[in-house]
Amino acid sequence: MDFINEVEGKRLHDHRPTRRTRVPGPVIVGAGPSGLAVAASLKQRGITGLLLEKANCVASLWKHKTYDRLRLHLPKQFCELPFVAFPANFPAYPTKQHFISYLETYAEHFGLRPLFNRTVVGAEFDGGCGLWRVRVIGPPKEEEEEEVEFLCRWLIVATGENAEAVVPKVEGMGDFAGPVIHTSCYKSGNEFSGKKVLVVGCGNSGMEVCLDLCNYGAHPSLVVRDSVHVLPQEMLGTSTFGLSMCLLKWLPIQVVDRILLAIADLVLGNTAQYGLKRPAVGPLQLKDSTGKTPVLDNGAFAEIKAGNIKVLPGIKRLMRDCVEFDDGKVQNFDAIIFATGYKSNVASWLKHSNMFSEKDGLPMEPFPDGWKGENGLYAVGFTKRGLLGTSMDAVRIAEDIHRCIVKAESKQSIKSLCSSIL
Repeated sequence: MDFINEVEGKRLHDHRPTRRTRVPGPVIVGAGPSGLAVAASLKQRGITGLLLEKANCVASLWKHKTYDRLRLHLPKQFCELPFVAFPANFPAYPTKQHFISYLETYAEHFGLRPLFNRTVVGAEFDGGCGLWRVRVIGPPKEEEEEEVEFLCRWLIVATGENAEAVVPKVEGMGDFAGPVIHTSCYKSGNEFSGKKVLVVGCGNSGMEVCLDLCNYGAHPSLVVRDSVHVLPQEMLGTSTFGLSMCLLKWLPIQVVDRILLAIADLVLGNTAQYGLKRPAVGPLQLKDSTGKTPVLDNGAFAEIKAGNIKVLPGIKRLMRDCVEFDDGKVQNFDAIIFATGYKSNVASWLKHSNMFSEKDGLPMEPFPDGWKGENGLYAVGFTKRGLLGTSMDAVRIAEDIHRCIVKAESKQSIKSLCSSIL
């Protein structure tokens, strides 16, 4: 690692040997799509960043915590990282395996070499030296884990919105006798064949898991507590997302929402009569204001209409082999799957930051201004706008750091010139 200069060694904790290391370039926390995108954008400008990843591979969420049937919900042209397109022979909606292959090839193309098995346990800005102190626990070295404190001018948070699984607290959770898992642990419906499975959460993951369970002969039910927009994945022979982007170039968002909902009603029918009541705000307006993504249906709604997926209200409590719902009804189930999403973990390790909310670990400034903080702190992958937002922020961050370097070099050149004249 010739881009890192070790400056001194010390022991921060009695039980763990620690090194302090100066990094000339940025430190990037997270080697998922966001971290790779910003590292590649920096490389394009001749800047080498230090990528830290707590897992043993790039895109660990995609590799280890997604179900087998997962595909990108948007067409591939809207999911590309900067400078590299998907291969032409990939399908319009790449599979999980296609996307992982794309990310691995992307990292190899730009020569990105993350430090794996490195967990960031703390980071804070030191005003005295004008640098970020990033404390990292590394892989076991002999019998002890090594701790390193990296000192850097720029810190890029690329752990994203989906760092940790969210499982709500439900009364009686420990009483239920069957398996209770999060979708991060779900692979396929094969192990649930013939069983009654309750899926909690009606987003894209919840709907897809229900469809997958149907395909394996299970009997899924879906908990729907809130209103939700369900749109067909494609409209008028093109992707719903692509059609939306095209219409937004010419029409106000409220008008585009009315068009999308009119087409959705023609294609799907009245979703409310099947327990999926639409929000009062249109799908694009809702996404823009809250980040809540509409469900892009690829078959699950047909199973709901056919009665193969039951829609149920919120859960009141769990019992040994059954569930009581908010309407007072009780039903038996063999397993429960929580499709309740993920959350940021930034607040647990980034200290004294005015950029991220301590409540949810997301940037306090909304898109498109949430990518830059103070003292060389940046965020990528927190836009709630998927990989399009990630790519936009990655390029902005690289441009901003490049400007800082050029400005510093210019000042140094002027200073040297003045010294030589004097």
